[in-house]
Parts: sequence; C-alpha cells; structure tokens
Amino acid sequence: MEKAKKGSYKHVKKHGPLAVGAHQNGMPLMEIPPIIQNGYPYPYQYRYHQSCPALLPLPLSLPLPPPLLVYVPPAAPLFHENNHLKWRTNGQSCLRKQRPVPNQVLGPTETRFDAIPLHQEVELPQNQTNLQNQISHLDLSGKVAVATRPDSGGTEGPVIPLLANHFLVQFDPSERIFHYDVNITPRPSKETARMIKHKLVEENSDLLSGVMPVFDGRKNLYSPIEFQRDKLEFYISLPIPTYGGKLMETQKKRLFRVNIRLVSKLSGENLKKYLKEKDGSIPLPQDYLHALDIVLREGPSESCISVGRSLYTCSMGGQRDIGGGVVGMRGFFQSLRPTQQGLSLNVDFSVAAFHESIGIIPYLQKKCSFLTDDFLKKQRVLTEEERKQVQSALKNVKIFVCHRETHQRFRVYSLTEGATKDLKFWDRSGKEYKLVDYFRDQYNYEIEFKNLPCLQISRSKPCYLPMELCTICEGQKFLGKLSDEQTARILKMNGQRPDERKDIINNVVKGAFGPASGSYSNQFNIQISKEMTQLVGRVLQPPKLKFGDTGHVRDMTPNRHDRQWNFLNSHVAEGSAIRRWAVISFGGTSAQHACIPAFIHQLSNRCEHLGILLSKNTMVSPLFENIQLLNNITGLETKLQKISESANGNLQLLVCVMERRHKGYADLKRIAETSIGVVTQCCLYQNLTKLTSQFLANLALKINAKLGGCNMVLYNSLPHQIPRIFFDNQPAIFMGADVTHPHPLDDVSPSVVAVVGSMNWPASNRYISRMRSQTHRQEIIENLDLMVYELLDEFLLENKKLPSKIIFFRDGVSETQFQKVLKEELQAIRVACKRFEGYQPLVTFTVVQKRHHTRLFHGDQNVPPGTVVDTVITHPSEFDFYLCSHSGTKGTSRPTHYHILWDENRFRSDEMQKLVHCLCYTFVRCTKPVSLVPPAYYAHLAAYRGRLYLERSDSGTCGKQMLYRSGPLQTVPLPQLQDTVKKLMFYC
Repeated sequence: MEKAKKGSYKHVKKHGPLAVGAHQNGMPLMEIPPIIQNGYPYPYQYRYHQSCPALLPLPLSLPLPPPLLVYVPPAAPLFHENNHLKWRTNGQSCLRKQRPVPNQVLGPTETRFDAIPLHQEVELPQNQTNLQNQISHLDLSGKVAVATRPDSGGTEGPVIPLLANHFLVQFDPSERIFHYDVNITPRPSKETARMIKHKLVEENSDLLSGVMPVFDGRKNLYSPIEFQRDKLEFYISLPIPTYGGKLMETQKKRLFRVNIRLVSKLSGENLKKYLKEKDGSIPLPQDYLHALDIVLREGPSESCISVGRSLYTCSMGGQRDIGGGVVGMRGFFQSLRPTQQGLSLNVDFSVAAFHESIGIIPYLQKKCSFLTDDFLKKQRVLTEEERKQVQSALKNVKIFVCHRETHQRFRVYSLTEGATKDLKFWDRSGKEYKLVDYFRDQYNYEIEFKNLPCLQISRSKPCYLPMELCTICEGQKFLGKLSDEQTARILKMNGQRPDERKDIINNVVKGAFGPASGSYSNQFNIQISKEMTQLVGRVLQPPKLKFGDTGHVRDMTPNRHDRQWNFLNSHVAEGSAIRRWAVISFGGTSAQHACIPAFIHQLSNRCEHLGILLSKNTMVSPLFENIQLLNNITGLETKLQKISESANGNLQLLVCVMERRHKGYADLKRIAETSIGVVTQCCLYQNLTKLTSQFLANLALKINAKLGGCNMVLYNSLPHQIPRIFFDNQPAIFMGADVTHPHPLDDVSPSVVAVVGSMNWPASNRYISRMRSQTHRQEIIENLDLMVYELLDEFLLENKKLPSKIIFFRDGVSETQFQKVLKEELQAIRVACKRFEGYQPLVTFTVVQKRHHTRLFHGDQNVPPGTVVDTVITHPSEFDFYLCSHSGTKGTSRPTHYHILWDENRFRSDEMQKLVHCLCYTFVRCTKPVSLVPPAYYAHLAAYRGRLYLERSDSGTCGKQMLYRSGPLQTVPLPQLQDTVKKLMFYC
C-alpha cells in the first residue's frame, strides 16, 4: 500500500493535522536554573547544534579549591590531554604551536565532564557577569546564559530628557490566550488563507464562541475564549481560479478543508515574571509574546501591505516614482519588546521600494534602456544578452493577466527560449496549437509583440503567458539592487527631521490603521499607550585626541557641537613614507587630463603639511587609458602588471582617477590586491577639477591609513581611561566580525565573512583583516577559529606577547540568533586560543546592531553626539545600551545598540560605554566620531571588499540565478591577498 504523504488527506485522517515541532533538551544530569532566551519571538524555536562552548578557567595562581564539575556536551575538546591544565602568569610569554592545517580536527568528540578550578580569593559579585555564574548556568542542551547587567546603569555624563518611540503595552497576565493549530488543505497562499479565515469566522460564529480570533496567515490562530470543541473541521468554498493543461482555464470555486486543533493555553504570568526578574533566571515566554504580536498586527494587516515586521499603506502619502519601474511607499514598523519599563511596542516610520503595478511591457521599458518604442516597432528578436537582462528584471515577480477576469496570481520563473510566434502546445485532446492562434481563437486577441519571449510561470512544466497581457501585482517589495539615483530618492523619502518623524509615529499609533486599530486588542484585554516613553539619557564627554609631535597643534578635545575636528596646523600621529607610487587615469577629457600634474603636486604638498611623506615624483609618468579598459579584465591586469614592473615590483601606491563610477572598480581592487600586491586609491575627475584643501586632506588621511600610518590616537590611552580593566603591560586585542550575504535574488553566490583585529597596543587603531567565503547565506561564521588564530599569531609577532583580553564585536546578528552565534562563535574563539599552549584570555563578546528601529528625540531635535541610554527601554536584565556617538546631519539619528552577550572581563556599565565611545573617535577615515564602533565598522568594510572579489565585470548577474537547484551549492573561495598588502588596512 502506498504510504500516505505528510499533510495529505490520508495522513491527516490517520495522524491528525501537522503541528509545529517541539524542541526537547533531553534528560538533565543535574538541576540547572533556566536560561534566558533573548530576542523577539518567532513562531518556531531555534534548532540548536548539539555542541556548546567549553568554558576555560580563570588564569589565576594557586591555591585552588576543589574543582567545579561541569558537563561539556560533545564538541572538539578545548582542554589538554587528561584534563591537566597548564597555567601561566601574565608576565610569561606563550609558546606558539605549529600553525594548524585548515579544517584540522582537534581530537575526538565525546561526552565528558571537565574540571574547572576556581581561585579561593576571587571576588564573585551577586550578578551573572562573572565567569563562575556563567559556568553554573550552562544548560545541558547547549544553551549559554547571556550576561546580565552588572549594575543599575551608568552614571557618567550630564543627564538630558529624551523621548523614545516605545509605547507601553498593558496586558492582563491572568487572561489566557488559546492557541490553535490550523491546517488548510490544499495549501493556499497567505492571502487566500486570510480570505478563508474571514469567511470561516463569518459563517461559524457560534462554534467559535462568538469571538474574532487572530491569524498569522499560516498555521497559528489565537483566541481570547476557548472554542466549544478542541478539534474542529470546516469546509470553505472560495471562488479561486485554476489553470490546467498548458494554459489557464476559467475561474472555478475551490473547496478547502480546514482543521483547527487546540495546541496550548497560554498564560501571561511567566511574561510578567520575566519583566520583573533582574537575574535572568526566567526564560522569555516566546509563545505568549508571539501571540500578543499577532493580536496587535491583525488590525493593520487588514488594510496595509505586510512585509516582515513592517506594514505599508498609500494612506501615508501615496506612492512616489523613484525610477526604473520602482515606487517608494511609506509605512511603519512595529515590534513588541520586553524592556525595563515593561512590555513596550516599538513603532517607527518606514519606507520601502515596491515594483510599480503597471503592464509588463511599460515596466520593462523603464528597466531596460534598449526596449524603446522603436525597438518594439521593428519586431526584432531579443539577443541572448538582452533576454538575460529581461529575465533578470522579471524573475520571481508576481503578475496577473488582463485578458480575462480572474483573481489568480502567477510568479515569473523565467522566459521562454523562443519567441512568442514560435511557441506551440497541445491541449487536453492532443490537438496542437500555436500560441498566437490560441489567443486569436479563444479570446479574439491578436498578439502584437510576437517576437518577444513569453513568461514561464511554472517551475516544472511549460506554462506560457504573453508579456503584453500581464500586469505587475501591487504590493510587491522590490528585492533588486537599487541604483544610486533610486537609493537617493528612497533616502530622501525616509530623511525626516526628528520633529517630523515624531509626529508621523504619533499619528500612526493614534490612527485608524495603526496597531490599536480594530477591536482585536480590546478582545484580548490589551491597552497601548498613546504617548511615547519619557526617559533620561546621559551625554558622554569627548576624549582628548593626540596628533603628531612635529605639528604646531599636538592635541585637542573635539568640543564643537558636532564633535568634528581638523588637522589645521597639525600632523598625523604617525606618517607613512610613500616613495614609490604612480597615477593612472581611466577615461576623462583632455581638459581633465591636464589637471593631473597639478593634482600630483598639490597632493604631495598636502601630505607634507600633514606629516606624511609622499614623493613629489611618481615612478612613471601618469598613464591615460580609456575607461573601457575596466571592462577588459585581462587587459587591465596586464596594464597594472607593467606599472608594477616599472617600479621593480616595489610599487607602494597606485592612485586611480576615474571619469565616473564603474563596475570595473571591483576587478581593479581584486587584481591590485590579490595579483599585483599594491594598494590603490580611487577618486573621480569631478573632484580634481576643483581641488579643495578638504578633499586633498581626506585623500591624504585615507592614503596614510592604508599604507600603515596612524592619523590620531587617544591622548589618554585605554589603560589610563579604564584602569580597572586594561593595563599597559597586559595588551588587549579588539576584534570585529561581519558576514555579508549576496543579493536577495542571487541564490548561488557564497556569503563573505571578515574578521579584523587591532595590532598595536595600547593605541589599538591599526587593524588587519582576514576574509573568507562561506556557505550561501550562512550567518554563523565558518572557520572563525582559523581566522582568530591567524590574527592572534600576527598580534604575537607584533607585540612579542599574546593579548590577555579579547574584546569581540560581532555585527549583523539579529536577536533570534543570539544563542546560536554566542554558543558556536565563542566556542570557535576558544578553539583558536587553545592552539597556543597554556593561553586562556578573558573574552567579552558584544553584538552590535544598527538595523533596529529605536529612535531617540531630544525635544524636536536630534540627540547630541555621545548620548547613551541604558535604562527604561533596554532589556529587563541583560547587559545592553544604546549609544549615539555621532552627530546626525540628515534626518533622524539612529543610535547603535550594543548587547554584551558574554563578559569574562566583568565590565561595569560606565566602563563599557566609555570604551565604545572612545573607540568611535579613532576611525581612520573621518575627523569626527563614527556611529559604529570601529572594529565592527572595519569588519563591514573588509567583508564588502571580499564581496567585490567575487564580482567580475565580464559575468552577468543573470548567471547567478537559477530556476531551481539541482544539488548543493559550491562555495567559491576568495583569492589570496598578496603579502605586501596583507598586513595593511587596504580595505578602509
């Protein structure tokens, strides 16, 4: 007998509707307090890897008390053989082991217990931020306790009143929410599922106890009252059109079977306890929080376009054409967050790009420059390159047909290989039809553009639609890469000043389409405050900066309102010596070429004024090439190789002047850094025709940083500013890590990861990088242990000792990934340290988030630079804060969110905030503080550079897209950097 397929009628009849899988931790070996699971709720739990990071002992001297027995799940062993640990004092140097082979397996994997000795005289605070408490909170399932707040918050800096776009949410913990699993057969689209739910509620009010349940459009239904029966079955008939054979048929009514089954009865008591407890002992009740989120989204979803956590509507100003068949639409973001003040709803103004809902032909005319009216009149068949461009523009776009009445929506998978005039199909009777004849006979329509290909709307079988009969569906988010002009227009739509943004957010919360719209929240006894959260922030004072000793001005404190400074009458802290350099021009007019000698002279003089040695003469005369050379990879590499050979292979710098921005920029960087071994600095002719002192200074500072120089340092080093944590004779390394993923429509290219590390202690402002490609869209960093090991090895060579502390900043992690990233990447850092005999540094692991929606308002203005918030709107128990270190010049400032997940260094709030704030003043490319802590910023730049290495100008974007995957994706490795640039900040 044929086995019933999961989800089929037979399977459902025998086993019941499919339910969301539950995660089981297994039988515990000892009773362990619950672990905090931070992050916003999702309907499905994480799938945790079965290993967890082993925790190393504190590097303290004897005597030791009896060891603490801690379970270590199966993982690569982190300790020495037989659990004997080799200790060293801070004054001892570490012996480097032989460099491991990549992907080397470090011993067998087995389940065991490890002894972790602790010093008798160690002061153990009441909170969890010390290593002992984090060890005791190691869950057998592999979950790690996130660091809790070490104190009640920072105290440094004058206090200012603020408003935050968080709205307090009151809920009744005693009110139960009944969670039902919904199984609809056959499986409908999300839009159709909502239609089914509305009709079901209208026709079966008595069975549903007369309430209006809320639905997430997939499988989860929530009700404030329990239904009459735990299991219900309905049959709902909807007028959904179908298609059969090779072409669409007429609209038919479709019958859906709906099974509803009670899954759980959710209580708010645990959420109430979670919001009150400060020790992190109670896990976040994700299921209850998710239910509240669905309740508050149900009303807006009925009148808005839902995209992720944002909702968009024409009621907030309509659509704006931003060119290329794309429109900008305004909307709002909303998300429930547990905070110190209680449960709050984060609401923010949002703008997104959508496909313009017009016919396919006019849409393509806006997207593809070659598809003009004259082109269409000529009835010419598309070339292969043109066909790829059209297919790229339409791939995965939803469309509907306009030659008949229907509600059916189709997705474009590809284009037909042949033109419309040549396409044939067979109907159900076996009769052969030409496509153009079928539309003439069936719909009395004569296809006009017979030489264009048809749309293929089925993944697995031929199913064709002529382009001219199709229209783009409304409300589709544009996933392609926006051009510079489109990006500028979107940013302009989203660039409201603080007073304007604040008014928009308040109007959303109080409006008819906001989170409180409809009667759903009242049914569940939820009240939302109509006023923004009032709180206080503190303004950290800027650190004093030190310049070069040979300048007239040797130090200064940036006291301007925007915290900017300049190098007037100052020298850089360390000037590089650039004696071998060259200039090459790509494109440009004769008049522009005539500016090159003056540019060389003035750049050399400006470098001299800044204390940088740039030879007044280039190694070879300036070279003038056509910009088309950037399209010829082989020719470009040959040209750069000749320039390098003319300098006997010792060229330090190549300045590239371009007529305009060009896609060959990626090839230029890749060839120069991985093949030739020279640092490049690009600039545009439009800046050379009007040379300003500011432009030349900025260019000189970038060149100096790239070639190993140092522009400025903190006047008071970190050991002097944070003496409890840092010491001059115990170096620390600051690391940053980021992962960049390919374009949303690119389902082939690998992700690129970069890790950077500071090399000069205590200045800590010179970072080298390691880059790798990894599995497509994999967020967890693969081979992190190898990259961290290489950076530590370089640090050892540079400083003659290993760092005693690792301060790790991880960018690009969402709250739902905190546990997985912490567990696996902290493990990788430990593995890297284990490769140095007896080396056990203290690690602090901090996640850096810029893509959040918390905004701070100081009256009707942006908050001043240095504003920090660590109360009221931050996590109830975990160690996090918002810091707006930069000055907002356009729109509303976005603070950066720092969340400390692991802290063996036991930072206090003031110390961590001061550290991050001071580092933001050391970014090499700016004479002002940046918004993101430099290690994370540099990692982002290095990862972007790695992404450029994979982009070749001679390969079309269409080649990166597939109709379907036939097997596992192969990760293309990045080309290796040349040794001459490997230790430089070439990426900045």
